Amino acid sequence: MLETSGLADPGNLAPLFWVDDGLGSSIYLDGIVTLVDAKNILLSLDEPAATETVEETRHEHMGPHLTTAHLQISHADVVIVNKCDAVSEEQLQRVRERVKAINGLAKTHMTSYGQIPQLEGVLLDLHAYDGVEELDTVAKGHSHLDPSISTLTFQVPLLSAQQLNKLEEWLRSVLWESVLPSAGASSPKAQQAFTIHRTKGRILVSNGRSLMIQGVREIFEMIDQTPPSRSEQGNVVADDDGGAAKGKIVLIGTGLAGLPFEKSLAGFLRG
Repeated sequence: MLETSGLADPGNLAPLFWVDDGLGSSIYLDGIVTLVDAKNILLSLDEPAATETVEETRHEHMGPHLTTAHLQISHADVVIVNKCDAVSEEQLQRVRERVKAINGLAKTHMTSYGQIPQLEGVLLDLHAYDGVEELDTVAKGHSHLDPSISTLTFQVPLLSAQQLNKLEEWLRSVLWESVLPSAGASSPKAQQAFTIHRTKGRILVSNGRSLMIQGVREIFEMIDQTPPSRSEQGNVVADDDGGAAKGKIVLIGTGLAGLPFEKSLAGFLRG
């Protein structure tokens, strides 16, 4: 376990431990845990001190302040909300909603005096990069409660084997360049003021393959999961009209509101 300072940006540290299996390292990224102070977190998010604000490295962040607290919550796989005994139930609910708006993927545990029910599965042995089962708990759409960082969820149609390369090309554009492609590889691309901090997804292919997408900042990988696990077989996303099963992509980042990610991907896959 690596404990960082209170001002650390996990997005800069996580890729250092995300190594290829072929390197045979005994160190691996099991997950990111963020500890939140229930009594002070809303103030830290809304009215940060000068030392708590950060700037996006690739784009000027427009709008509300982006704080270290935003970054630490947005990258988390688990959020521990402590000092729950020190706040009212109303404020605690506001904290829950705010954390979920910033990071709709993270598991949240409410604690007092730092007491957690167990270590395994809460702080240790998270295996956060080994599966994407938590995608099934994230509703389609965009959260608007926090103005700085939000979670965006959209469905991905069943892909042909030939479309996987197109999907990877689209992800490279979005994650590496912060560019939302238009339909067709030769179409003009307009740079947008957004940055993706965390990416997860499940992609279903017409030949029966199932792939998992995991990403932190610009680093991502698509891992073949054939055959799908039992839990994933039972949790594929069905079309609203009862049609073919679909995959799902979840993006956590800044400047996502109002941008047509799902439409861009659909058009790019057709192009």
